[in-house]
Amino acid sequence: MKITKAVITAAGREQRSLPLQTLIDRDGAEKSVLGIIVEEALRAGVQEICVIVQPGDEAPYAEAVGDHAGRLHFVHQAEPLGYGHAIHCAKDFVRQDPFLHLVGDHLYVSRGDRGCAQHVVETAEAEECSVSAVQATRENLLPYYGAVGGHLAPGRQDIYRVATVIEKPTPTEAEQRLIVPGLRAGYYLCFFGMHVLTPLVMDILGHRIDAARDGGRVTLSDALADLAAREQYLALEKTDSRYDIGVRYGLLIAQLALALSGQDRDEVLSRLLELLALRELGTNRK
Repeated sequence: MKITKAVITAAGREQRSLPLQTLIDRDGAEKSVLGIIVEEALRAGVQEICVIVQPGDEAPYAEAVGDHAGRLHFVHQAEPLGYGHAIHCAKDFVRQDPFLHLVGDHLYVSRGDRGCAQHVVETAEAEECSVSAVQATRENLLPYYGAVGGHLAPGRQDIYRVATVIEKPTPTEAEQRLIVPGLRAGYYLCFFGMHVLTPLVMDILGHRIDAARDGGRVTLSDALADLAAREQYLALEKTDSRYDIGVRYGLLIAQLALALSGQDRDEVLSRLLELLALRELGTNRK
């Protein structure tokens, strides 16, 4: 199994402007959020990238990635019919190939030289199945994520065989259905924001969309729950960091994380210390 395609969702009404925001990346270069996400995919060996957008957003998105624009394909999600529907819009691009999926409002900082997406892709190619990146997450953050339950794969410390998937579970649901042996109390394996998915996911999403004739939204978590019952589906636990730029102060925190893990770390730390010292001085004078 070789992963050469990626799908990035960016059509949400509250999300569409976020990928166009500009940050300073770890290499000190000024880039758009979308540009950083695209480079994350390219580091993983991806060659073609489909971006799900609202009609009319193609030009600014292409401009935002600069020299990488030639690798992009744009697909419209004209109506806000949910996350699962957005991914399914890329079915003609994906065809019968496995693909990397990233969301357009998350940035990632890896602890080592290997990119986060690269790790997920390498795992999926080695195991020849769908793999979702997950992270041990505090119970109070469950309203923001899909979560999985399962057991460690034999002989592995970071790979789980997924048995259950629930979208934004309540603490009670999580305690009853998502307990994972080995995780500390009050923590659950929640989605990290990147997946490698087999073509079967597109078929499952298609069937669910057809069944939701009353306009009900289809989630990716629902499709992944079906996937876990039909073929091998693994979760890769990540200790790297994810940053949701769509939340309050999200862009600020993501920028600080990139800066503090990049080549300008010492300069940024010095500036932060200066700010803190000035603030403390002003407080003491009052």
